[in-house]
Amino acid sequence: MNTRDSTRTRLLDATDEVVFAAGDATAPVDRILDRAGVSPATLYRAYGSKEALVAAALERRHGEWLEAWDAAVARAGTDRDRLLAVFDALEDFQARPTGARWCAFLGTAAAYADPPPVLAAAVQQETGTLRTRLRELAGPVAGERAAALADALALVYSGQLAMRLRAGAADLPASAARAVAATLVDHAERLDG
Repeated sequence: MNTRDSTRTRLLDATDEVVFAAGDATAPVDRILDRAGVSPATLYRAYGSKEALVAAALERRHGEWLEAWDAAVARAGTDRDRLLAVFDALEDFQARPTGARWCAFLGTAAAYADPPPVLAAAVQQETGTLRTRLRELAGPVAGERAAALADALALVYSGQLAMRLRAGAADLPASAARAVAATLVDHAERLDG
């Protein structure tokens, strides 16, 4: 028997709220079920496991993030601004009602020393997309140093996300990370390729 789309959506929404927005990557499945208003049997029929449900919620969040990033790239007028648009998208995404104080992918990676394969795959997909897109966007700006610049920008991006978890630094805007990233872009010739 198939699970209705509305029930799947309720489970995904509950996971997003309990695990990602509330910042509790190891929340017990009962809290997710209570929030969604569904039975354990429904969860296991729909997703097979809590980890598969979290992976599906990560996949949905990844899609939403890519939409925000695409919109920021589309608004940018230059190759340099398209490359830096990841930081504009980060600020836009955080301001959404479904935005969170932290990164769902970093939080998931940090919560599991040895993640189940389904979660490892979801985190690796996001990491791969980040690095691939940054390298593609860095090409017109940095030429042969595109990979080195993209990796440096990924570190600044991840650092910005990690700072949200620190008391007293959660309000550090993505624009501060963008300014650091702009300096890297403007001095890409100094990066080791």
